[in-house]
Amino acid sequence: MAIKFSSKRPLTDKEEAEIQKMIASDPDNPELTDEQIANLKPLREVLPDLAASIDKEIAKRGRPKADVTKTPVTIRLDQDIIDRYRATGRGWQSRMNDDLRKAISG
Repeated sequence: MAIKFSSKRPLTDKEEAEIQKMIASDPDNPELTDEQIANLKPLREVLPDLAASIDKEIAKRGRPKADVTKTPVTIRLDQDIIDRYRATGRGWQSRMNDDLRKAISG
């Protein structure tokens, strides 16, 4: 199915008229006037406490920080070793790390 309104091509006059008609018919979301647009202010200026709480929430996202972090390294290994670990599925690097730890511990 073709995209009715694509940003990759200019709108035809008919398409533009249809869009303007839809905008005008929406009483819950009228188009802003030039004066209203000129008076807009950034969220951080109008509601600084809300902006700060949003920043805190965003900062909390993602993976929690580990107590012990790992160091990325570049190492050259034989292809058959890599293939064998990769064949075990997700987490193969962690399993390789565990096997190396066992080798130096015992």
